[in-house]
Formats: sequence, structure tokens, C-alpha cells
Amino acid sequence: MDRSRLTSKGQGLKVCGTQPIKPMEIYILRHAIAETAPNPPSGGDSKRRLTAEGADKMRRAARGMKALDLAFDLIISSPYPRAKETAEIVAEVLPAGKRIEVSALLQPDGDLKEFIGELKRKHGDKEQVLIVGHEPGLSRLISMLTSGHARTSIELKKGALCKLTVATLEHDRCATLEWLLTSRQMRRLE
Repeated sequence: MDRSRLTSKGQGLKVCGTQPIKPMEIYILRHAIAETAPNPPSGGDSKRRLTAEGADKMRRAARGMKALDLAFDLIISSPYPRAKETAEIVAEVLPAGKRIEVSALLQPDGDLKEFIGELKRKHGDKEQVLIVGHEPGLSRLISMLTSGHARTSIELKKGALCKLTVATLEHDRCATLEWLLTSRQMRRLE
């Protein structure tokens, strides 16, 4: 596999002969394998945690991210334990200094337009952001940013990672889908 196209070291965009603009790279990661619903040992859906298998596979996928030389200025996670645990594993495996912020807007019923506005207001200066959450919200987020609506059919399997490049973050079509990797593909890179 040609890894050169997958790395995080992108080029600046030129707009009408001006200086290059550094685009924001948004990485979207679905949480790893979690306890089974509707009656997980830890409680209701909002309490579901990663299984031992899910944590192990995510750790190996995170090592694949490291092999791709990925780095994040910020990690934003859903408050649900399975997403937070996924974010923590990535933060442990990748170089130190990763800050994890929790956003209730990334819960399964969260408002994605509000999340995009919050991301732009609070973190518009970041170059590489990892977002960790749930389906179908993450697929809707990818669809909204790449097509301008939430109806494009995209499926993120558990532990899958998507890379979007954004010149100017908006609630509308503003992103380019660079790549989408399954957890298995990332584990093969470690």
C-alpha cells in the first residue's frame, strides 16, 4: 500500500494567487467494539464501554495511525464511555501532548450543525483535529461537510477512520474526503 497519500503532511491551498492557506484536517473516528446493547453489563446505551477485544483492536489501529505519521492538535470525543475510551487509546499511542475535549454535541442525538459551529468558533485555528463518536451521526457529519446535506450514504464501521480536508469550515459543503480506512486496514499498517 502506498502510504505517502495517507500521511497527515498535506500541502497548503492557494486561493487566487495569495499565500497558501493551511487547511484544517478533520479526522473522524468511530468508537471501537463495545458491549452489546440493549443490556450491557455496565448499564444503558449511554454507559456502554469497550470490550477487551475492542480495546485491543483499537490499540493496534492506533499504532497503524502512528505508522502513517498522523498527529492531532486536539481530540474531541462524545461523552459516552465507549467513545472516550477510544479517544484515550489513540492519545496514549500517538505522541504525547494530546488533549481530549468532550462535547455533548457528539452524543448519538447531538446537533451536528451546532457542533460544526462550535468547532469553528473554539478550534478554527487547529490544523489537525480528531473527532470520536457514534453512528449514524458521524456518517451524517461527513456527508454534511462533503455534500452539504446529511443524506449521502457513508458507512463507518467500528474503529474506522476518515480524513477530510477543509479550507474554510462551514455548515455546508466545505470538505474534501481524502480517504476512509477500516480498523482492519489500519491494523495492517502497524
